[in-house]
Amino acid sequence: MHSDMDKVEFLILRNLLHNEDYVRKVIPFIKSEYFEDTNQKIVFEEILSFIQEYNQPATKEVLCIEVEKRSDINDTSFKEIVHLIQNLDDVPIELSWLIDTTEKWCRDRAIYIALMESIHIADGKDEKKNRDSIPSILSDALAVSFDTHIGHDYLLDYEQRYESYHKKEDKIEFDLEYFNKITKGGLPNKTLNIALAGTGVGKSLFMCHVASSVLLQGRNVLYITLEMAEERIAERIDANLLNVPIQDIGDLPKQMFENKVTNLAKKTQGTLIIKEYPTASAHAGHFKSLLNELSLKKSFRPDIIFIDYLNICASSRYRGNSNINSYTFVKAIAEELRGLAVEFNVPIVSATQTTRSGFGSSDVELTDTSESFGLPATADLMFALISTEELEELGQILVKQLKNRYNDPTIHKRFVIGIDRAKMRLYDCEQSAQQDILDNKQEEEYDYEDRKPKKSFEGFKF
Repeated sequence: MHSDMDKVEFLILRNLLHNEDYVRKVIPFIKSEYFEDTNQKIVFEEILSFIQEYNQPATKEVLCIEVEKRSDINDTSFKEIVHLIQNLDDVPIELSWLIDTTEKWCRDRAIYIALMESIHIADGKDEKKNRDSIPSILSDALAVSFDTHIGHDYLLDYEQRYESYHKKEDKIEFDLEYFNKITKGGLPNKTLNIALAGTGVGKSLFMCHVASSVLLQGRNVLYITLEMAEERIAERIDANLLNVPIQDIGDLPKQMFENKVTNLAKKTQGTLIIKEYPTASAHAGHFKSLLNELSLKKSFRPDIIFIDYLNICASSRYRGNSNINSYTFVKAIAEELRGLAVEFNVPIVSATQTTRSGFGSSDVELTDTSESFGLPATADLMFALISTEELEELGQILVKQLKNRYNDPTIHKRFVIGIDRAKMRLYDCEQSAQQDILDNKQEEEYDYEDRKPKKSFEGFKF
């Protein structure tokens, strides 16, 4: 009996009787099947039953009475169980250590039980489940953890709230000054950020440039492409990082190419992984599986994810050929990607096409979002990349904020950035270039009494 008393199970039972703080934190996560010993399992079942009914820990006396009522034990078992209960004394133990130990024990037991069940299924001894259910059984067991956060108490948790206001949020910074200004220092985790542009304006160029700059910060980057081959994306990133025009990359001697990549590897601790999926075939569920696989096989966890691009993803909720409108379909994709960003605690950057009306426009609006106005409703940051012949001659691209949850979108509503298409790079323009935008009267007219754009109903169809 005393060897049992040294085990984690005995510690758990003892503290479920005497430590109310411990009970509140662990009782939702412990299952009776985790206990190997039948007597311990019976004691736990009675403790759990009492807590669920009376919302407070049981006592030794209560347990002895409740166990005596059971019809599934004989006299010998009853004596052993009573002996076990009598030895459940109150011995103070450090709470956080106890919770961590209990969590590890729960996970170990869940994995062991899942492995046994999987072997049983693999041997064909389970009539209800087939081998296809094994991966989910194992992944559920691996996911066992104590999530003790049960919400923010507005009046009691004011200290944590105050600290959170003054804590510097970990953001992915841009190497472009105005993008850092409009986002107050970069992209926070758990967000969906969308670039809106016409074909050939520079959606992929923008994402490749930002991916390259984040890699140079020593961060891990995952670039998912559904439009271009992995090699084409890698070629663009080579042009950017190796400082070589894209058309000359194929002409580099192998030794020179190798030296450039080796020197680059010395500059960063980060990793960049590019994964290609066929157009319109992959959805957030596939991306989640990829992230889990990368974590397992390569110990790779991205700090930011790029998805090139949103409209050619699939939805995990709707089939592409089902008869739902494009508003619902694209909004569903955006919501699923934002859910993925929240689940994996990363910012996601993606892009979308402009509609035909917005294609040649030098002043894109939110309504020019291709296929779905539901997209801006889900995004945290949305901006248009606009190119005109005049801007192209100057080697510039105009950025216009369409939606911004990080800052007031009327501040730096429009700004220009330099673009070097040969080297797939973006760069900051001189201040005079930003001034030119205002001089050309391209800044939105605002009625500063109510901070809303003036609307004209001229030409509006009633």
